[in-house]
Amino acid sequence: MTVRDRLKGLTPEDERVLRLVGGHLGALASRDLKARCADALEHGSQRWATRKRDLTVESSSRWAGSITKATHDQWALSRRGQAAHLDSLDTGIRTLRHRLSLPVGEKGTRRAPGGYRSRHEWFVKSRRLTALEERHAAVRADREAGRVHVVRGGRKLLNTRHHLAAANLTEAQWRERWEASRWFLTADGESGKRFGNETIRVTPQGEVSVKLPAPLAGLANARNGRYVMAANVAFAHRGTEWRDRIEGNRAVAYRIHLDVERGRWYLDASWTRPVVRTMPLEAAREAGMVGVDTNADHFACWHLDRHGNPVGDPKRFPYDLSGTATHRDAQIRHAITQLLHWAKQCGVRAIGLENLDFTAETTREKHGRNKRFRQVVSGIPTGRLRARLISMATELDLVIVAVDPAYTSQWGAQHWQKPMAAPTRKTTRHDAASIAIGRRALGHPIRRRTAPPHDDQSDRRGHRTAQAPPGIRRREETRRPVTDRAHDARRRTGTTRTRATSAPKTVRAARSAGTWVQDSLPLTD
Repeated sequence: MTVRDRLKGLTPEDERVLRLVGGHLGALASRDLKARCADALEHGSQRWATRKRDLTVESSSRWAGSITKATHDQWALSRRGQAAHLDSLDTGIRTLRHRLSLPVGEKGTRRAPGGYRSRHEWFVKSRRLTALEERHAAVRADREAGRVHVVRGGRKLLNTRHHLAAANLTEAQWRERWEASRWFLTADGESGKRFGNETIRVTPQGEVSVKLPAPLAGLANARNGRYVMAANVAFAHRGTEWRDRIEGNRAVAYRIHLDVERGRWYLDASWTRPVVRTMPLEAAREAGMVGVDTNADHFACWHLDRHGNPVGDPKRFPYDLSGTATHRDAQIRHAITQLLHWAKQCGVRAIGLENLDFTAETTREKHGRNKRFRQVVSGIPTGRLRARLISMATELDLVIVAVDPAYTSQWGAQHWQKPMAAPTRKTTRHDAASIAIGRRALGHPIRRRTAPPHDDQSDRRGHRTAQAPPGIRRREETRRPVTDRAHDARRRTGTTRTRATSAPKTVRAARSAGTWVQDSLPLTD
């Protein structure tokens, strides 16, 4: 859990002290990251203790602990990103090799892509295969050696230095952003200590103080080498929960950072929530379900009762994923908040969601010419959506039920889009997919059951092929024609007609016992 508040009312001396402390600790963090990357796979607890002991001399034991933990986490994150990049290269190479092995112009299937359309495209893709294989070999060698490529401050901002005109920045403006991004003003919390943090301390009244490193202890304006700032904070969001933690001396981590564009200082407070208590699936399904279909620009939702029947009208919660990462994250949070509040109004206890994972679907080797599809799939924030939705749903005592996404859109459109349409309501394919997702989360089949035939002399509404018991795997299939009434029944079974044609009831169509003979010459008198 993370909350943020602005440090208002800082004096010029406060800002000067923060810049000095951030710059000094940032230099130590850069040096420690270099040492951690040099250790590679040989790193161990003894080496970690040595790094921390060296940093303690120039800062403090708690600052050194925060720096070593942050650099180790950064190295581990780069290591995981390297593994993901290697998997992406493997997927692209396999796809290229498969398509290059096929004849030019061969069509693909639903499970595998076909050959390339022309000899020119085949030639270009063969060159790309060679480039990917060389890149794969380099990344593989780095991973086996334990080498990672990390840039404190961000590689994007580093590359912006070479394109200042395109970014509308001067060298001084870029330098200010670069230095601010490399500062280190993060302190981990510690349970049992006063207000949950000895390095950056925030009192219940909002007073903020910082423990100065040893070389900067002369700037202290309070006891024990601390500097108390003139600004006060009051977290408007979850302030009561934050205050309960610090009054109970439970761990709270803080981070001070500067927004260079706005010229504002912020303080982030974060803490770990207790383990989420799970709810039995049957209890979660008891009050119904809200099915959610995730799309590139909106959530399509429908409320279903416990029997899988749609209730009311569908809902749509849009979001815009264009712009900066901060804007995209805010859009996702806003859409999820609206969805959760609407689910609480419906009275449900669970939300059905597709377990989407487009890791292997975004490569251009698989969908080379379909650029629009690649952009749509890549734009769906599946990983961030799951993390945000689970954490935010926990606060409202809602359960997330992840289901298999196979055929939800296809079967939803086939069985639910037309029946749920009305003169005053237009049901889209995404709305129908939300019904399919909700029914699957409730444990019901997606496809609608076939109605029984009409009453007649041979069938008293007893034959219903789609109403098989739940143990039958083919229970969701559509109703098949009765064998002896199908148009090709005799041809498939090899039988002949067992009943003569019924006699007609009209005089004109009545059968005659006589025969008709054509004479060769007309009769004359």
